[in-house]
Amino acid sequence: MNNQLTDYLPTTKKELELRGWEELDVILFSGDAYIDHPAFGAAVIGRLIEARGLKVAIVPQPNWRDDLRDFKKLGRPRLFFAVTAGNMDSMVNHYTANKRMRSDDAYSPDGKPHFRPDYATITYCNILKKLYPDVPVLIGGIEASLRRFTHYDYWSDKLMPGILIDSKADLLVYGMGEKPLMAILSELKSGKSLAKIQNVPQTAYLSKSVTEHTEWKTKELIDHDTCLKDKKLYASNFKHIEVESNRYNADRLIQRNGNKYIVVNPPFQPLTQGELDASFDLPYTRLPHPKYKGKTIPAFEMIKFSVNLHRGCFGGCAFCTISAHQGKFIVSRSKESIVNEVKQITKMPDFKGYLSDLGGPSANMYEMRGIDMEICKTCKKPSCIHPKVCFNLNTDHTPLLDVYRAVDQLLGVRKSFVGSGIRYDILLSNKNDTKTNESHTAYTRELITKHVSGRLKIAPEHTSDKVLKLMRKPGFEYFQKFKEQFDKINREKGLNQQLIPYFISSHPACGPEDMADLAIKTKKMNFKLEQVQDFTPTPMTLATEIYYSGYHPYTLEQVYTPKTKEEKLGQRKFFFWYKPEYKKDIYKTLQKINRQDLIKKLL
Repeated sequence: MNNQLTDYLPTTKKELELRGWEELDVILFSGDAYIDHPAFGAAVIGRLIEARGLKVAIVPQPNWRDDLRDFKKLGRPRLFFAVTAGNMDSMVNHYTANKRMRSDDAYSPDGKPHFRPDYATITYCNILKKLYPDVPVLIGGIEASLRRFTHYDYWSDKLMPGILIDSKADLLVYGMGEKPLMAILSELKSGKSLAKIQNVPQTAYLSKSVTEHTEWKTKELIDHDTCLKDKKLYASNFKHIEVESNRYNADRLIQRNGNKYIVVNPPFQPLTQGELDASFDLPYTRLPHPKYKGKTIPAFEMIKFSVNLHRGCFGGCAFCTISAHQGKFIVSRSKESIVNEVKQITKMPDFKGYLSDLGGPSANMYEMRGIDMEICKTCKKPSCIHPKVCFNLNTDHTPLLDVYRAVDQLLGVRKSFVGSGIRYDILLSNKNDTKTNESHTAYTRELITKHVSGRLKIAPEHTSDKVLKLMRKPGFEYFQKFKEQFDKINREKGLNQQLIPYFISSHPACGPEDMADLAIKTKKMNFKLEQVQDFTPTPMTLATEIYYSGYHPYTLEQVYTPKTKEEKLGQRKFFFWYKPEYKKDIYKTLQKINRQDLIKKLL
């Protein structure tokens, strides 16, 4: 891989000169370092624009604290500025669940923090609007996507308006950007300016009035000012937002803020396999830009020998933003596209034959869709597998096994691992189809015997039925059954592998007695927990809306949520019941709620 500087999208004036370019069509500002790889959104957007024959450059992690030279160095683009905070919401990137500043940033050179501002999308946009008031600005990425309506911001502990208000951007793309971006570029080609585009699906814009639309029905949400005054009414918005984000044929949503409306057009229908393949097949170098020579970017190191097989997740977990951003309909790459990418990886000079992950948002949802898609097109449920696996969901794992086997046969591949999480409740579901059930058994066995790198990570998240129901996760008995299978196969094959479960504390509906239940049940299973986290409220999740409002958006019933620092730390201590320094506090907590029965079982 002897790449030239011109093999990357340009980032400086010098790189423009090397290409003989005097003017750019689009300049993209990103909160992440520039890694020219399909796992990084800025690279994907840049390469898509390039593929349309346009001149595009990336300004990664511009300095917003000096004389703003990074915002000026490439001049004024012919069409628009594009802005993204990066692969993560900048506030999640910066702060822990306890609102402590993180000491590192996986998307920055050498993992150093402070290369991007808080609320990066807003900060970058405001600078660009000040410097170039007449140049349109397009925003996208997960920060913009999940903050498109009035939303609760955990770090300022208040409701913020849809991000178009504070950013003053002209247009917002939400979700995965390929289709809306292509449509926007077509509109621009026909002579429209970015600020006038209002007809593209999966985009949002500000308007003083809302015109009728012949193609889409319109649903009006509770306005921003009312949301500020009434938490219950605010919570009621989320049901509509979640439903319309996941419907095959969705409605347009509008929300008034002062004298303006945020208009959010419904999403595009999912990409076809060919369209997704085309996105992954763009001419990425698959490496960080040469400007980072001698530096390590942790996020790249994590994925450089891994392959993403699909997009989307139909789990609908209450605390997760994957389906909110990627959608619940699975779009899978072809086996050919996956194999070609692995072949590229085998040619990397530091590849030793081990693929770290053949996965996706949930590793074992590849090629899964509705048996009768007409039923799916009218479905409004946020999850296809909760409270139970849908009768109409095809859960055949044979196509995924075919991919694993094709990859493992390639020259240069010694071993391929599954590093992303699997949904064991799918594997344990019984379908009225012998072939599908046999594929569940075959997949479980092949996964455990061939694709575990010593430790298999899975996410039961909790043990309490009450908490799991609200999380939209399966009952803990499913985890217990899967562990039995895992241990049995390990014994049969003489393997010494570990199952590593993930758990969350302080989730809505979780009280101290639920944490005690978690500690008791995991103690019985001989776990000393490692992979644990305190619930962090992030924009546009069911759990966050409950955390802020105290109401369940679907039922408008009140739900208890631990909020104070003392409550949160108290719950976290239950994970580590075996540590002497926590036993006294756990004892006091259980005494306080009069649960001597739990004290006896745990301590």
